[in-house]
Amino acid sequence: MIDAAVKALSQILSPPMRSILWRSIALALVLVAVLAIGLQRLLSWLATYGEGWAEAMLGPGAHTPLNVVAWILSIAAGLGIVLGGILLMPAITSLVASVFVDEVADHVEREYYPAERPGIALPLTLSVTEGIKTALLTILVYLIALPFVFLAGAGFLVFFIATAWLLGKQYFELAAMRFRPPAEAKLMRRDNAGIIFTAGLIIAAFVSIPIVNLATPLFGMAFMVHMHKQLSRPGPELIGQRRRSSAPSA
Repeated sequence: MIDAAVKALSQILSPPMRSILWRSIALALVLVAVLAIGLQRLLSWLATYGEGWAEAMLGPGAHTPLNVVAWILSIAAGLGIVLGGILLMPAITSLVASVFVDEVADHVEREYYPAERPGIALPLTLSVTEGIKTALLTILVYLIALPFVFLAGAGFLVFFIATAWLLGKQYFELAAMRFRPPAEAKLMRRDNAGIIFTAGLIIAAFVSIPIVNLATPLFGMAFMVHMHKQLSRPGPELIGQRRRSSAPSA
Protein backbone atom coordinates (compact mmCIF):
# COMPACT_ATOMS: atom_id res chain seq x y z
CA MET A 1 0.00 0.00 0.00
CA ILE A 2 2.81 2.43 0.86
CA ASP A 3 4.54 1.51 -2.40
CA ALA A 4 1.33 2.27 -4.31
CA ALA A 5 1.03 5.66 -2.59
CA VAL A 6 4.65 6.54 -3.39
CA LYS A 7 4.17 5.58 -7.04
CA ALA A 8 1.02 7.72 -7.24
CA LEU A 9 2.78 10.71 -5.67
CA SER A 10 5.78 10.43 -7.99
CA GLN A 11 3.59 10.21 -11.08
CA ILE A 12 1.22 13.14 -10.54
CA LEU A 13 4.05 15.59 -11.28
CA SER A 14 5.44 13.67 -14.26
CA PRO A 15 5.26 15.40 -17.67
CA PRO A 16 2.44 13.20 -19.05
CA MET A 17 0.23 14.03 -16.04
CA ARG A 18 0.86 17.78 -15.84
CA SER A 19 -1.79 18.64 -18.41
CA ILE A 20 -4.39 16.66 -16.46
CA LEU A 21 -3.18 18.24 -13.22
CA TRP A 22 -3.64 21.81 -14.47
CA ARG A 23 -7.04 21.05 -16.00
CA SER A 24 -8.26 19.32 -12.85
CA ILE A 25 -7.06 22.25 -10.70
CA ALA A 26 -8.82 24.72 -13.01
CA LEU A 27 -12.07 22.75 -12.84
CA ALA A 28 -11.84 22.46 -9.04
CA LEU A 29 -11.27 26.21 -8.68
CA VAL A 30 -14.25 26.94 -10.94
CA LEU A 31 -16.46 24.68 -8.83
CA VAL A 32 -15.20 26.31 -5.61
CA ALA A 33 -15.89 29.79 -7.06
CA VAL A 34 -19.39 28.82 -8.19
CA LEU A 35 -20.13 27.33 -4.79
CA ALA A 36 -18.78 30.39 -2.94
CA ILE A 37 -20.70 32.84 -5.11
CA GLY A 38 -23.90 30.85 -4.72
CA LEU A 39 -23.56 30.71 -0.94
CA GLN A 40 -22.68 34.41 -0.76
CA ARG A 41 -25.75 35.40 -2.78
CA LEU A 42 -27.99 33.16 -0.69
CA LEU A 43 -26.65 34.46 2.64
CA SER A 44 -26.79 38.07 1.42
CA TRP A 45 -30.43 37.64 0.44
CA LEU A 46 -31.27 36.03 3.76
CA ALA A 47 -29.54 38.84 5.68
CA THR A 48 -31.32 41.57 3.72
CA TYR A 49 -34.68 39.85 4.03
CA GLY A 50 -34.15 39.18 7.74
CA GLU A 51 -33.09 42.77 8.43
CA GLY A 52 -36.18 44.14 6.66
CA TRP A 53 -38.46 41.74 8.48
CA ALA A 54 -36.93 42.55 11.88
CA GLU A 55 -37.12 46.33 11.26
CA ALA A 56 -40.78 45.99 10.28
CA MET A 57 -41.43 44.11 13.52
CA LEU A 58 -39.35 46.32 15.85
CA GLY A 59 -39.89 49.73 14.24
CA PRO A 60 -37.57 52.38 12.70
CA GLY A 61 -35.71 52.84 16.00
CA ALA A 62 -34.07 49.44 15.55
CA HIS A 63 -32.52 50.38 12.19
CA THR A 64 -29.00 51.14 13.50
CA PRO A 65 -28.69 48.11 15.82
CA LEU A 66 -29.95 45.89 13.03
CA ASN A 67 -27.36 47.31 10.64
CA VAL A 68 -24.64 46.44 13.16
CA VAL A 69 -26.00 42.90 13.53
CA ALA A 70 -26.22 42.52 9.75
CA TRP A 71 -22.59 43.70 9.43
CA ILE A 72 -21.41 41.15 12.02
CA LEU A 73 -23.39 38.40 10.33
CA SER A 74 -21.91 39.28 6.93
CA ILE A 75 -18.38 38.87 8.35
CA ALA A 76 -19.36 35.54 9.95
CA ALA A 77 -20.93 34.43 6.66
CA GLY A 78 -17.73 35.27 4.78
CA LEU A 79 -15.67 33.19 7.19
CA GLY A 80 -18.26 30.43 6.93
CA ILE A 81 -17.96 30.40 3.15
CA VAL A 82 -14.17 30.03 3.39
CA LEU A 83 -14.50 27.23 5.97
CA GLY A 84 -17.25 25.59 3.93
CA GLY A 85 -15.05 25.63 0.83
CA ILE A 86 -12.31 23.84 2.75
CA LEU A 87 -14.64 21.25 4.27
CA LEU A 88 -16.37 20.62 0.95
CA MET A 89 -13.11 20.06 -0.94
CA PRO A 90 -13.55 16.24 -0.81
CA ALA A 91 -16.96 16.62 -2.48
CA ILE A 92 -15.51 18.94 -5.11
CA THR A 93 -12.57 16.63 -5.86
CA SER A 94 -15.04 13.74 -6.21
CA LEU A 95 -16.73 15.57 -9.07
CA VAL A 96 -13.41 16.50 -10.65
CA ALA A 97 -12.10 12.93 -10.40
CA SER A 98 -15.14 11.57 -12.24
CA VAL A 99 -14.20 13.69 -15.28
CA PHE A 100 -10.51 12.68 -15.48
CA VAL A 101 -10.71 9.08 -14.25
CA ASP A 102 -9.78 7.42 -17.54
CA GLU A 103 -6.98 9.81 -18.49
CA VAL A 104 -5.24 9.25 -15.17
CA ALA A 105 -5.79 5.49 -15.19
CA ASP A 106 -4.49 5.19 -18.76
CA HIS A 107 -1.21 6.90 -17.84
CA VAL A 108 -0.72 4.70 -14.77
CA GLU A 109 -1.47 1.49 -16.65
CA ARG A 110 0.83 2.38 -19.57
CA GLU A 111 3.76 3.25 -17.28
CA TYR A 112 3.52 0.51 -14.67
CA TYR A 113 1.52 -2.29 -16.32
CA PRO A 114 2.36 -2.17 -20.05
CA ALA A 115 2.23 -5.95 -20.47
CA GLU A 116 -1.25 -6.29 -18.94
CA ARG A 117 -4.63 -5.82 -20.56
CA PRO A 118 -5.56 -2.12 -20.46
CA GLY A 119 -8.79 -1.01 -18.86
CA ILE A 120 -11.85 0.02 -20.83
CA ALA A 121 -12.82 3.69 -20.61
CA LEU A 122 -15.93 4.31 -18.54
CA PRO A 123 -18.91 6.09 -20.08
CA LEU A 124 -18.76 9.72 -18.97
CA THR A 125 -22.35 9.55 -17.73
CA LEU A 126 -21.46 6.61 -15.45
CA SER A 127 -18.33 8.17 -13.96
CA VAL A 128 -19.96 11.59 -13.48
CA THR A 129 -23.04 9.97 -11.91
CA GLU A 130 -20.78 8.15 -9.44
CA GLY A 131 -18.98 11.42 -8.70
CA ILE A 132 -22.22 13.30 -8.08
CA LYS A 133 -23.52 10.56 -5.77
CA THR A 134 -20.30 10.61 -3.75
CA ALA A 135 -20.31 14.42 -3.58
CA LEU A 136 -23.92 14.56 -2.38
CA LEU A 137 -23.34 11.79 0.15
CA THR A 138 -20.24 13.63 1.39
CA ILE A 139 -22.24 16.83 1.92
CA LEU A 140 -24.99 14.90 3.72
CA VAL A 141 -22.51 13.21 6.07
CA TYR A 142 -20.80 16.54 6.77
CA LEU A 143 -24.10 18.22 7.61
CA ILE A 144 -24.91 15.40 10.03
CA ALA A 145 -21.45 15.63 11.63
CA LEU A 146 -21.38 19.45 11.76
CA PRO A 147 -23.06 19.75 15.21
CA PHE A 148 -20.34 17.54 16.70
CA VAL A 149 -17.58 19.96 15.67
CA PHE A 150 -18.19 21.85 18.90
CA LEU A 151 -17.81 18.70 21.02
CA ALA A 152 -14.05 18.61 21.59
CA GLY A 153 -13.43 18.38 17.85
CA ALA A 154 -15.33 15.10 17.51
CA GLY A 155 -16.88 16.40 14.32
CA PHE A 156 -13.48 16.73 12.64
CA LEU A 157 -12.73 13.09 13.45
CA VAL A 158 -16.09 12.12 11.93
CA PHE A 159 -15.23 14.23 8.87
CA PHE A 160 -11.89 12.47 8.46
CA ILE A 161 -13.27 8.94 8.85
CA ALA A 162 -16.21 9.69 6.54
CA THR A 163 -13.87 11.20 3.95
CA ALA A 164 -11.62 8.12 4.09
CA TRP A 165 -14.57 5.78 3.53
CA LEU A 166 -16.26 7.86 0.83
CA LEU A 167 -13.17 8.69 -1.24
CA GLY A 168 -11.67 5.23 -0.84
CA LYS A 169 -14.94 3.75 -2.05
CA GLN A 170 -15.30 6.08 -5.03
CA TYR A 171 -11.74 5.92 -6.35
CA PHE A 172 -11.46 2.16 -5.97
CA GLU A 173 -14.78 1.47 -7.68
CA LEU A 174 -13.90 3.79 -10.57
CA ALA A 175 -10.57 1.99 -11.01
CA ALA A 176 -12.22 -1.43 -10.77
CA MET A 177 -15.05 -0.60 -13.19
CA ARG A 178 -12.52 -0.19 -15.99
CA PHE A 179 -12.06 -3.96 -15.79
CA ARG A 180 -15.30 -5.22 -14.23
CA PRO A 181 -19.05 -4.59 -14.39
CA PRO A 182 -20.19 -2.02 -11.80
CA ALA A 183 -21.87 -4.67 -9.62
CA GLU A 184 -18.71 -6.80 -9.55
CA ALA A 185 -16.54 -3.75 -8.81
CA LYS A 186 -18.73 -2.82 -5.84
CA LEU A 187 -18.66 -6.43 -4.59
CA MET A 188 -14.86 -6.48 -4.82
CA ARG A 189 -14.73 -3.28 -2.81
CA ARG A 190 -16.95 -4.79 -0.10
CA ASP A 191 -14.85 -7.97 -0.01
CA ASN A 192 -11.73 -5.86 0.61
CA ALA A 193 -13.42 -3.18 2.70
CA GLY A 194 -10.74 -3.04 5.40
CA ILE A 195 -7.83 -2.62 2.98
CA ILE A 196 -9.67 -0.05 0.89
CA PHE A 197 -10.71 1.95 3.96
CA THR A 198 -7.08 2.00 5.11
CA ALA A 199 -6.07 3.24 1.66
CA GLY A 200 -8.85 5.80 1.94
CA LEU A 201 -7.22 7.15 5.11
CA ILE A 202 -4.18 8.07 3.02
CA ILE A 203 -6.39 9.88 0.49
CA ALA A 204 -8.24 11.64 3.34
CA ALA A 205 -4.90 12.84 4.74
CA PHE A 206 -3.92 14.10 1.29
CA VAL A 207 -7.18 15.99 0.73
CA SER A 208 -6.87 17.66 4.14
CA ILE A 209 -3.73 19.57 3.07
CA PRO A 210 -4.67 23.01 1.69
CA ILE A 211 -3.54 23.78 -1.88
CA VAL A 212 -2.02 20.29 -2.23
CA ASN A 213 -5.54 18.84 -2.08
CA LEU A 214 -6.27 20.29 -5.53
CA ALA A 215 -4.25 17.35 -6.87
CA THR A 216 -6.40 14.81 -5.01
CA PRO A 217 -8.21 13.53 -8.16
CA LEU A 218 -4.89 12.52 -9.71
CA PHE A 219 -3.37 11.08 -6.55
CA GLY A 220 -6.52 9.22 -5.48
CA MET A 221 -7.16 7.71 -8.89
CA ALA A 222 -3.53 6.71 -9.52
CA PHE A 223 -3.29 5.25 -6.01
CA MET A 224 -6.42 3.13 -6.43
CA VAL A 225 -5.36 1.89 -9.86
CA HIS A 226 -2.33 0.37 -8.12
CA MET A 227 -4.48 -0.98 -5.29
CA HIS A 228 -6.90 -2.61 -7.73
CA LYS A 229 -4.00 -4.24 -9.57
CA GLN A 230 -2.60 -5.59 -6.30
CA LEU A 231 -5.94 -6.94 -5.10
CA SER A 232 -6.67 -8.50 -8.51
CA ARG A 233 -3.60 -10.69 -8.36
CA PRO A 234 -4.17 -14.22 -7.04
CA GLY A 235 -2.87 -14.88 -3.55
CA PRO A 236 -0.21 -17.48 -2.74
CA GLU A 237 -2.81 -20.11 -1.84
CA LEU A 238 -4.64 -19.70 -5.16
CA ILE A 239 -1.36 -19.74 -7.11
CA GLY A 240 -0.40 -22.97 -5.37
CA GLN A 241 -3.76 -24.53 -6.26
CA ARG A 242 -3.28 -23.55 -9.91
CA ARG A 243 0.20 -25.06 -9.98
CA ARG A 244 -1.01 -28.29 -8.42
CA SER A 245 -3.95 -28.53 -10.81
CA SER A 246 -1.67 -27.93 -13.84
CA ALA A 247 0.95 -30.49 -12.74
CA PRO A 248 0.89 -33.82 -14.69
CA SER A 249 -0.66 -36.66 -12.78
CA ALA A 250 1.51 -39.63 -11.80
